[in-house]
Amino acid sequence: MEPMTQATNPPLPMRRDRLDPVDELGRARDDEGVVPITTPVGRPAYLVCRHQDVREVLADTDRFSSAASPIPGAEMLDRQEAERLRAGQLISLDPPEHTRLRRMLAPEFTVRRIRRLEPRITEIVEAALDDLEAAGPPADLVAHFALPVPALVICELLGVPYTDRPEFQERSMRLLDTSLSLDARMAVQREGRAYMAGLVAAAQADPGDDLLGMLVRDHGDELDTEELVGIAELLLLAGHETTSNMLGLGTLALLRHPDQLAALRHDPGLTDSAVEELLRWLSVVHWMPPRRAVTDVELAGHTIPAGSLVVPSLVAANRDHATADDPDRLDLARPATRHVALGHGAHHCLGAPLARTEMRIAFPALLRRFPSLALAQPYESLDYRRFSVVYGVHALPVTW
Repeated sequence: MEPMTQATNPPLPMRRDRLDPVDELGRARDDEGVVPITTPVGRPAYLVCRHQDVREVLADTDRFSSAASPIPGAEMLDRQEAERLRAGQLISLDPPEHTRLRRMLAPEFTVRRIRRLEPRITEIVEAALDDLEAAGPPADLVAHFALPVPALVICELLGVPYTDRPEFQERSMRLLDTSLSLDARMAVQREGRAYMAGLVAAAQADPGDDLLGMLVRDHGDELDTEELVGIAELLLLAGHETTSNMLGLGTLALLRHPDQLAALRHDPGLTDSAVEELLRWLSVVHWMPPRRAVTDVELAGHTIPAGSLVVPSLVAANRDHATADDPDRLDLARPATRHVALGHGAHHCLGAPLARTEMRIAFPALLRRFPSLALAQPYESLDYRRFSVVYGVHALPVTW
């Protein structure tokens, strides 16, 4: 895993001051709105920072194309392999192809369907809390709680053996690590697709009651094998990485704001707004995948030439004063905002109802089980995932 020589400091869209975006990112939003940057793979792009402009980019697939954006490392691939890697990857597709695939998946992620999973999610959360309690104090909340809860949920939903969790989580961390060379990350991507191809082949031979089996049974004549592999690979990655980092980093945010933690512990009615505020305030996904401007576009008074890459900064948009009063303050009782932590438009996170449900169950359960929860090491010494596409902490030692 050869590190990229230029990765001495994360690029601007990924820079954080622990729980907060760096001041430079806030100035880029407030002063210019759109700034030229270099992406983690070395391509020139325009970073869009203001909430209104980010929503515009995400909503307008005619002017800002996902399908026209290059796959990182595609220049190292032949055309056939590049097409295989894009197959089934909803985040890299525009309508009508994106619409066709999303239509097949959407019924499995409705609020009503996810509600049926709540008893099982509660069991998974309680079992993880048992494991955390048995491991400490002190114990690593990431290893014993934040990682296993969403991983087990998505494994059961998708039909992935939970015993494979260490393997696919290690691959996910490497795939999202922008400090690694493109060669190393492409090798990881090939490993991941080979693993998922085996699961797809098994589902095609004997489809079960899980999501992968449903896709084979109900849509096998509409989806080719490469699309099935791509869909399953994306759902596995997105289904555990984002929520696990929200659980870890969200717990840290609550511990750093004891008044907010106490309010959530004593008022279960605050849970829904607390989840939305943590999503907004933390924005663990720094940015949405780059779009390519189909035509010359003007945003925030800047002309973005046709063909340019456009990167929507979710963390900058969610701290925009246009969206909330005192947006840098964590306020779990804050009235609803139009945050973009889960995206917007056609590419709004398909699994949003699942992620919200897991957090609505997990945070209150954690605070009930451990009323004296506290950090077990100095806040200043925590190790953050500085180069990861999905932000978080590597470990969160806690005591009680």
